[in-house]
Amino acid sequence: MGRIEYKQYDRFLVAVDCIIFGFDGSGLKALLIKRRIEPEAGKWSLMGGFAEHQESINDAAARILLNLTGLDKIYMEQLHCFGDVERDPGGRVISIAYFALIKIDESDADKLDAHQAKWIDLKKLPTLIFDHKKMIKLAKERLQQKVSNHPIGFELLPHKFTLQQLQALYEAIFERSFDKRNFTRKILSLGILQRLDEKEKTSSKKGAFYYVFDKKKYKQLENEGIQLI
Repeated sequence: MGRIEYKQYDRFLVAVDCIIFGFDGSGLKALLIKRRIEPEAGKWSLMGGFAEHQESINDAAARILLNLTGLDKIYMEQLHCFGDVERDPGGRVISIAYFALIKIDESDADKLDAHQAKWIDLKKLPTLIFDHKKMIKLAKERLQQKVSNHPIGFELLPHKFTLQQLQALYEAIFERSFDKRNFTRKILSLGILQRLDEKEKTSSKKGAFYYVFDKKKYKQLENEGIQLI
């Protein structure tokens, strides 16, 4: 049987755009770059690129994230396909968007500088090219859905963290306040945190205990259905 080709059909470019979230202790940030190529060169953009011929879409996203952050073992999830005909003035481009969660202090500062990348608060986003602000909005909504019953929020925190830091993260994601007593009681009742003997003492003289996320305990409870928030 001969080779089958689809010569009668139009060919499109396939791009990957990455919404990268980070948390600096107070606000939820998105990692943006200054676009290097036309159209819209010099304007704020998500990190993206075109999928290569012998490359899967997931591999393309991982490559793009590594190229910008220097990290290769991070939480990454395919978000949505953006395919409006006029979305990119440079041509017919279909973009597969991914969102990723990283620890800000673990990213490669030299790589970020090379791409003129900046962490920008989601409440202060500048004008972005194409449909990139729409991508960020959808990614934020997906993040809110996921963190309610999946422990992916811990990907944004240091390995050890205080309950205050954890609550600040959830408040940043949902953009609302939580009652401290209720939040603490709820999260500790799940049994997925291990308290360390070490305390964080820069915020107060008394200090707050550090905790770490117990992945093994979470896996045991996952099938039962956990409501974190």
